[in-house]
Amino acid sequence: MSVWSRIIELASSAFEPDEPAPFEECAPQPGDVGFTAAVIGLAAKMAKADGYAAHVEMEAAQRVFRPPPNEEGNFRRAFVLAQQTVLGFESYARQIGRKYRNRPCLLEDVLDGLFHIAAADGWVSDEEVAYLAEVARHFGFSEQEFRRIRATNLGPEAGDPYAVLGLLPGASMEEVRQAWRRLAADNHPDTMLARGAAPEFVVIAKEKTAAINAAYAAIREQAAAPAD
Repeated sequence: MSVWSRIIELASSAFEPDEPAPFEECAPQPGDVGFTAAVIGLAAKMAKADGYAAHVEMEAAQRVFRPPPNEEGNFRRAFVLAQQTVLGFESYARQIGRKYRNRPCLLEDVLDGLFHIAAADGWVSDEEVAYLAEVARHFGFSEQEFRRIRATNLGPEAGDPYAVLGLLPGASMEEVRQAWRRLAADNHPDTMLARGAAPEFVVIAKEKTAAINAAYAAIREQAAAPAD
């Protein structure tokens, strides 16, 4: 068995919960090594998207994919091998998108993990955002859905809290409340814990929940403010 095959077999626990039910819709099919290989390939190639692959990005990927301690060296070697070029990332993204289009929460988990790895060196470059936008497109997410995923991971642009809730400015307060309730429930850390997600994804869920609650509070404050 090659180093790469061994690593993708071991790393599958990052997205496969110990007890799949009742969260099967957010996990890949059991034993889907192709899925795990594609995700690790996307992570490694994204680290090269801005032309410089930082060591901290590899360390972040290692925390997300959780290889056993005695396999960390093999994981790093496989990651370095995959990140030599960004070429070929579209085929990875299309492969996952076609197979799991009906499991959007799984695909969003993948994007969250990629954003987390991209931000590990302290900032996310325009090239990395463009790479992630292309991955999201192949996953089947609309521009507005990617805008929301980006905003919950990086913060809203130009102080637009509607982006975090996946809404356009001018949405009614009822639409705002419904979006907030749904996203707060879907991204709550307790939900991730119940799914058996990796610890790094629980951290991501806490950050996303804080962003979702802050956006809802900001919109409510705007709505309550007297008109000039």
